This record gives sequence, structure tokens and C-alpha cells, in this order.
Amino acid sequence: MKRKLFAEWLGTFFLLATVVGSGIMAERLAGGNIAIALLGNTIPTGSILVVLILVFGPISGAHFNPAVTLAFAIRREIAVRDSVLYVLVQVLGGISGVLIAHVMFDNALIDPSTTVRAGLGQWVGEFVATFGLIGTILGCLKARPEAVPFAVGLYITAAYWFTSSTSFANPAVTIARGFSNTFAGIQPDNIAAFIAVQLFAAVLATVVFNWLLDARAEAE
Repeated sequence: MKRKLFAEWLGTFFLLATVVGSGIMAERLAGGNIAIALLGNTIPTGSILVVLILVFGPISGAHFNPAVTLAFAIRREIAVRDSVLYVLVQVLGGISGVLIAHVMFDNALIDPSTTVRAGLGQWVGEFVATFGLIGTILGCLKARPEAVPFAVGLYITAAYWFTSSTSFANPAVTIARGFSNTFAGIQPDNIAAFIAVQLFAAVLATVVFNWLLDARAEAE
């Protein structure tokens, strides 16, 4: 369990270092072009997810996301106690990743975001992003487990662009990005609503895809 928890911490650390670090770099180099900045944030995020899942998947399952951990807890593939520990280290790893990104780019260590991400459109975007992410994982685990790293990376890359929220789809990521007043940030007051929508989407997606992928139902 110690190895699993450290893997979840380290994986989430690198995920947030990439999300925030690439966001800072992209914004600085884009010359005010938000589309280019978003592209510069998207490609590293999708790419690092493939790498992290390939590296840490055999150790911890490579959740890096409380919504994913919740889905596996519902499926009884991780114990409740272990899932709570997973979530704790994911949140801590995410915050650590933000802090190291700030150090690398000479930003204030803790700089709460002022970027407003609220309203129906943003919440629907997060619902769609999280529902699709859980569906991607569960569907690939059923049909082609070896494809999960690539499918997740590609899904998040796409969801950055087709969802209004730019696809946080992860409560640990959401909390951590509240500490960063950069391109990837979210105002702390907006975090709770994002997380509520993400967890609701994760529960619903788990129920729906458990039904869709049920071998007994297929036989009926």
C-alpha cells in the first residue's frame, strides 16, 4: 500500500506540474493568442497522461483522480479505506505539483486564482468531461485494457477543446488549480461546484457503463 500511495502522489504531482507548468509556458509564448495558449496546454496534458498511466498503472492503477477512485470503489475494486487514502495523496500530490510549477517559473509559491469558472455552461462542461472520462476508462478496461493510457490521453486532449470548462474532470486537479493564478487556474470560490458536478458525473457514468458492459445483460 505504501508503494501504491506514493505512486498516486507522484503521478498526480507530475500531472499538475505539467498542467500548470505548460499553462504558464503556453501563456508566455502565445503572445496573447488564447487559442494557441490552450493548444500549448492541451498537448502536454494529454501526452503526460499516457506516460503516467503506462508507468504507474502496474503499481497503483494510475487513478490520479478522486472521481476515478470513486468509480472503482463503487465497483468494489478498491476498499473504502484504501480509496480514502488514495484521494488524500492525490490532493496532496496535485498541490505539490502546482507549487513546483510555480517555483520553476518564478511565480509566487501560493497565488490563489482569480479566474472565474462558474455558471450552467461550465458545470455542464464538467459533467460531460467527467462522464466521458469514466466511460472511456471502463469501456477500454472491458474491451482493450492495454489501450487505456492512450485512450485517456486522447480523450482529455479532445475534451480540452469540446467542453466549455476545458475538462478538469478531476477533483484533485480542481483543488490544486485553485492555488494557481495562471492560465490553468480556477477561483477558489468555484471549486466546490466543480467537484460536486464531477463526483455526480462519476457516479452516474459508473452506473451507466456497468449496465452497458454487463456480460449477463448482453446475453439476454
